[in-house]
Amino acid sequence: MKMMYIASLCLKTGMESRMNAWILCSQFILFLSDWSAAQISYSVTEEMDKGTVVGNLAKDLNVNARDLQSMNLNIVSGYSKKYFEANFKTGDLYANERIDREEICPNTAKCTLNLEAILSNPVVLQRIEVVIVDLNDNAPTFVDKLFSLNISESSPSGERFLLPQAVDADAGSNSVKTYKLSTNEYFSLDVQSAEEHSVSAELVLLKTLDREKHAHIKLTLTAVDGGKPPNTGTVQININVLDVNDNTPSFSKTLYKARVNENAPVGSFVIQVNATDLDEGDNGRVIYSFVRRAIFNPANVFSINAETGEITVKGALDYEAQSAYEIHVQASDKGASPRRANGKLLVEVVDVNDNAPEIVVTSLINPVREDADVGSVVALVTVTDKDGGKNGQTRCKLAGPTPFKLNLNYKNYYSLVVDGPLDREVLSLYNVTITANDEGTPSLSSTSIINVEVSDVNDNAPRFIEPEINIYVKENSPVGVSVFTIRAVDPDINENGKITFALEGDSKNIPITSFININTDTGDIVSLHSFNFEELKTFQFKVRATDSGVPPLSSNVTVNVCILDENDNNPTILAPFSEHGSINSETIPYSAEAGYFVAKIRAVDADSGYNALLSYHLSEPKGNNLFRIGTSTGEIRTKRRMSDNDLKTHPLLVLVSDNGEPSLSSTVSIDVVVVESTTDIQTQFRHVPIKEDNFSDLNLYLLIAIVSVSVIFLLSLISLIAVRCHRTDGSFSRYSAPMITTHPDGSWSYSKATQQYDVCFSSDTLKSDVMVFPAPFPPVDAELISINGGDTFTRTQTLPNKETPKAPNADWRYSASLRAGGVMQSSVHMEESSVMQGAQGVLVQNWPTASSAADGEGGEVSPPMGAGVDSNSWHFRYGPGGPGAPPQHLKPGEVPPEAFIIPGSPAIISIRQNQGGEDDKSDFITFGKKEEAKKKKKKKKEKKDKKDKGKDDDE
Repeated sequence: MKMMYIASLCLKTGMESRMNAWILCSQFILFLSDWSAAQISYSVTEEMDKGTVVGNLAKDLNVNARDLQSMNLNIVSGYSKKYFEANFKTGDLYANERIDREEICPNTAKCTLNLEAILSNPVVLQRIEVVIVDLNDNAPTFVDKLFSLNISESSPSGERFLLPQAVDADAGSNSVKTYKLSTNEYFSLDVQSAEEHSVSAELVLLKTLDREKHAHIKLTLTAVDGGKPPNTGTVQININVLDVNDNTPSFSKTLYKARVNENAPVGSFVIQVNATDLDEGDNGRVIYSFVRRAIFNPANVFSINAETGEITVKGALDYEAQSAYEIHVQASDKGASPRRANGKLLVEVVDVNDNAPEIVVTSLINPVREDADVGSVVALVTVTDKDGGKNGQTRCKLAGPTPFKLNLNYKNYYSLVVDGPLDREVLSLYNVTITANDEGTPSLSSTSIINVEVSDVNDNAPRFIEPEINIYVKENSPVGVSVFTIRAVDPDINENGKITFALEGDSKNIPITSFININTDTGDIVSLHSFNFEELKTFQFKVRATDSGVPPLSSNVTVNVCILDENDNNPTILAPFSEHGSINSETIPYSAEAGYFVAKIRAVDADSGYNALLSYHLSEPKGNNLFRIGTSTGEIRTKRRMSDNDLKTHPLLVLVSDNGEPSLSSTVSIDVVVVESTTDIQTQFRHVPIKEDNFSDLNLYLLIAIVSVSVIFLLSLISLIAVRCHRTDGSFSRYSAPMITTHPDGSWSYSKATQQYDVCFSSDTLKSDVMVFPAPFPPVDAELISINGGDTFTRTQTLPNKETPKAPNADWRYSASLRAGGVMQSSVHMEESSVMQGAQGVLVQNWPTASSAADGEGGEVSPPMGAGVDSNSWHFRYGPGGPGAPPQHLKPGEVPPEAFIIPGSPAIISIRQNQGGEDDKSDFITFGKKEEAKKKKKKKKEKKDKKDKGKDDDE
């Protein structure tokens, strides 16, 4: 994964930089496997001069030294002092501080400094181990400059006496390696050394002492280290020769071992040592004590029972401070000249998980750009635990969901990298919590919080609070006044969130910049023009908001400006009362009733809304209550009838007011003259001079329209009369009605015709008869039926219909005129289905028939009173069941299906439907002469013209 990640970084770097950067990335990929498994190791001696070169990083990292600065090489360590630094020009790693091994690594055999070499472009992490080589710069020393030793003269040869131990701050081969004793005849020196223990020296008695010869012996003990050249340290040994105690206590073991847990409470039992003495009395009674060795005094940590030799815990034990103690116990008898024996005790401190992991964070990039790529290194995290074994093994993780993650670099070294998208507008500060746990029982943990700031990137365009802005400005408002403030927000900060405003575009070829201006910083819109609602009601423009980021982002908003109307126009009186030079006078008759129309005042207002809502009022003299005016209509009418006390001339002042605040008004004066009759009114009008200049364009248009309508009406009337008069009496071709012919066997045939309601007789027919169809009847949907004289029926088309009309009873009764007629000589044409069918949707199954003797249904045909067989006037009654049957229902405007005219014959056929009386129960068809019909029509027209003329006179 790491190899693929660095390869992707190298690819990105290779495309953006020079060719040698790509070659360098290739080398990183080739040696990545070695870096993941090994580390760079250098060795330097302590106390070297500042600036001393330790090694060449460019060579060991396989990087060109010239590219180190561009790749941002950093040397990171967890120490308080920065002991090493890198030279970007040569790639050398040199000493930046004085290095004292004894200060950095006290009491340790091997001293190393761990560093991290970090390349940021591309990201490469390399662990560096610098081994500090010890110099023999410290000589062995003894804590005490004088050491006294009491030896009985009776001490046998070969008896040993423990000598003080020298301390050397150096380690390894430069520490104390041996001891030397000054030349004497009584004692020799036995030096004991071991790999795991320090070097110790014992004084060995070579021959019996003689107190009488030498009561005091002075020796010099020299400690020699392993340096080249070696350093030495000395201590003066004074031996006091005592008298007679010939048995020395003896320990049961030469080496005692014990284990005790760290942090064991005070008084905890460690071990019990035992020594015996063959002497009796006080010379055989043994007491125990600790022997102080160099700087370590066992009595500070442990306590020993002088009588029993039981050792217990006295002070705090810390495995991390010291994991083992080497204690020397002395057993002495209580003789006058006490004899002593030395025993050795090795106490091992058992580690307890009492140290939580420690987290050290080294920030590399803070703040982090919000557009940082995934995998960008933010910080280095080092986790340490002072405990040993599993108690010192740690695991590290992030707490909670964050756009970061920890990558393990080497052992307990981690990198905090970006693992997801960052958005400063959502969260500008991340408190990244790092939790480290060890593997002890119970496990201990520690937490460290890293504050990672996210720096802003211009990734948000300004946003307007409203998608569209409506501004309302009063007309006649002063120039230079702020009418509105445009507000826009940008989640970005600093320059990225600083917004400036500008106007964009013109509205319908209107130069916006001549009307308004905008403050680029505050967004205040200032008017540069005093608006007039009557000239401009609305206009539109756009405002662009742009931030100051790089690159800048912007957005637009549409602004609609609506001009609000103010009441700045007086009502205007319309013609004829507004014409200059005209006489505003009206004449009414003395006989005028209450409510008589006098005049109507019309006015308009250029304003709108309530400002243009007009009301009319009369400002009349006090006590004059003859006239009133419609408040909303402006019509002047009389309140009552005239009386003899009323004046003949009434001057009226009409006040027209609008509904604005404040209200504006106009006035017009009218003189109302009372005359005796209508003739006087007309005369009065004829005396009113009409000036030619008062004939307006509106009057001209009205005159042209009236003349045009009149001409069109006259042309239409002439055309209609010509069409009606063009029809000839004997013309059957116009109707082209198909014939329906009956046959002796009762069958019939017909053909379809145009929709007409005319029935025509031939001109040479002397009389016209109506014949009743014999059974079976044709369908009710038949559109036209033709009956020819000679009792002949012909069927030319069968009409579709789901219902068959009900046939009357076969027993027919004919009137005398029909019987006398003999064979029918005329032909009857019935056009359109209405002959057999009523109004739309209402089936008419009743045919004109003679009375049926069987059931009383059907109709009856009879000549009019005084008419003979040759009479041309007939009455025909039809319908079911006689007088009690209901009338047929027709919709308004429909022609009754039974009405028809017979052209070429002196007879006409019409339908009469009466409402009320007995005529409501049946309908009649009347046969009459044309001349009589024309006379009636002419008489009716004269009566109507006379009535209309009378109405005109009244008006």
